[in-house]
Amino acid sequence: RLNADNARFLLLAVLIVLYMLCGAAVFSAIELPTEREAKERWEERLENFTRRHNLSRAELRHFLREYEEASVAGIRVDDIRPRWDFTGAFYFVGTVVSTIGFGMTTPATVGGKIFLIFYGLIGCAGTILFFNLFLERLITVIAYIMKSCHERQLRRKGVLPHNSRRGSGSSEVDSLAGWKPSVYYVMLILCVVSLIISCCASAMYTPIEGWSYFDSLYFCFVAFSTIGFGDLVSSQNTKYESQGLYRFGNFIFILMGVCCIYSLFNVISIVIKQSINWILKKLDCRCCHRCQRKLFRSRRNVVMPGNIRSRRNISIETDVVNESDTDGRRLSGEMISMKDFLASNKVSLAIMQKQLSETANGYPRQMGSNSKQNGFSGGVGALAIMNNRLAETSVDR
Repeated sequence: RLNADNARFLLLAVLIVLYMLCGAAVFSAIELPTEREAKERWEERLENFTRRHNLSRAELRHFLREYEEASVAGIRVDDIRPRWDFTGAFYFVGTVVSTIGFGMTTPATVGGKIFLIFYGLIGCAGTILFFNLFLERLITVIAYIMKSCHERQLRRKGVLPHNSRRGSGSSEVDSLAGWKPSVYYVMLILCVVSLIISCCASAMYTPIEGWSYFDSLYFCFVAFSTIGFGDLVSSQNTKYESQGLYRFGNFIFILMGVCCIYSLFNVISIVIKQSINWILKKLDCRCCHRCQRKLFRSRRNVVMPGNIRSRRNISIETDVVNESDTDGRRLSGEMISMKDFLASNKVSLAIMQKQLSETANGYPRQMGSNSKQNGFSGGVGALAIMNNRLAETSVDR
């Protein structure tokens, strides 16, 4: 298992690096010409301004550097609301604990920077915990709805009686015992919900902030995914129509959007893990066939002793006797068919598939005698993976 985890980790690292290289090439090809044109226009305007007002380039650049320093402190040419009043500070701490970090407001004093380090350490950890618990409850609701729809389909087909109550008969339990909600349906539902929230938020931002609808959608993704570039930031003007209602709506949309996108990222990560496992299976299959073909060609006239083939095969991971004939043939080096290989290496839809099934069917989560109980052992996402890993490695004393 350790080798498989290392292989999965290395493959994921290689894919991420390739993904970043491709993204850098695309963005450089799209944005670099525009940057060069803007720089040429700026140099031309700077030259015309120095000629018209009889200023030196050095004096003008010194003045612009002073304005850049003032801009970092929150000073702008246009009138905007104070950055560090209570509402502005509350908006700032919201971007800190949610890890958005737009960058339009940053602490300028040493005391503020020191306080931010400790404040962000606790706040970000607590918010990540909140997102994991939100994901757990969201999946519970989705699994309940999907199970209800599945029960209706079974009743229409006549598999379940129409007037039966839940838990009243054993036929219904038997018919739904093996049912598992698909993680792909969950991903689709989260995509639709996130899209609806983004479209509704964009419809609010477009008339109030004066952005185009596309820019509003762009801001929603950057904010909800906690990327937070800071080129577009909501609720920064001095006055709005229905200012209190707008700021409340802005807070609700950002909170709902961040929670949904975070949940969607967790589900997509499971799908990516399944894709990586599929790629590793294909690579192992090809390498296995090549190596065994070479071995077969080099030893095609060798007679294998009968006692070696009849010997009981021991699993490396479990140190017990292999129950399947396929596992034994795989460890012994004997050629196996593709069907047997895939059947012996099936990987379920990780933790999400199991928890969706347990949640939908109402079964309690069974814990082993050697695993320690904790308040978040049934979580989903990064927190659950960490807790499961700790549960595997911990030993009761």
